This record gives sequence, C-alpha cells and structure tokens, in this order.
Amino acid sequence: MTRVDFHTNVPDKLAYACRLARKAYMAGNKVVVLAQDGAQLDALNTAMWTISATDFLPHVLAGDPLAAQTPIILTDDAAAGLPHHDILVNLSQLPPANYADFQRVFEIVSMDEHDAQAGRQRFMHYRQQDVQPTHFVAAKA
Repeated sequence: MTRVDFHTNVPDKLAYACRLARKAYMAGNKVVVLAQDGAQLDALNTAMWTISATDFLPHVLAGDPLAAQTPIILTDDAAAGLPHHDILVNLSQLPPANYADFQRVFEIVSMDEHDAQAGRQRFMHYRQQDVQPTHFVAAKA
C-alpha cells in the first residue's frame, strides 16, 4: 500500500520540493515531482538547478529520452508515462489518479488558504480510498 505524507504550512513549495527531492535522491530513491501547471513546472526546473551552489540534482522533464536513466523526473501531467514509481511529490491542487503506483507520496501544502483548502480536500480523498495519511506541520519542525 502507498504511504501518503502531508507536509503542511510550507512557506515555499518549490524550495521545499527541491529539498525533499534532494533528500530522497541522496537516499537512493527515484522521484517524480508533479507541478500544478506549466508555469510552476518551469519555475521548478529552474529551482532544481539553483537549489545550492554545491548540490546537483539530476533531473529531466517527463518524456525526455533520458528520463529512464535520470533519478528525478519533473512533470505537470499526472497521466504522463513515468519510468519511476518510488516517490511522488505532489505540488498540484488535485490528488494524482496514479498515486497508488508509487511506494510513497508527499503532498506539499503551503500556508496559502486556497492551497490549504485544496490540501484538506486531497486529505479527505485519500481517507475515502482507505489510505491513512500522516501529517507533518513544516513550520513546527
């Protein structure tokens, strides 16, 4: 069964997703990061290149010929054919239809009230699917 972890009260979703992807990659996992839309996908791609002066996060966009060999895949299409199924980091407003294909899903929810409401709806969606998500409040860590 897929483990779903909600990280809420996140001040900067893109920076948080990059750090989470870095941690997962360093632990030997393959990661898919699902963006809300093309604009967020572009910003995420840029953020992956600039996360730090000393870190390199090998990543490509879904559909790239090197996707199967690259540990971090970025996409804004939940229905895209994906070569990895270890970890999914969801930055979108909707629960991914293919969440059960992954071993673990991280739902990232910002401090914005609209995003928080969408996060509550995703939380309820998972519970309706008999998934018991965990909850981590980022600002309290």
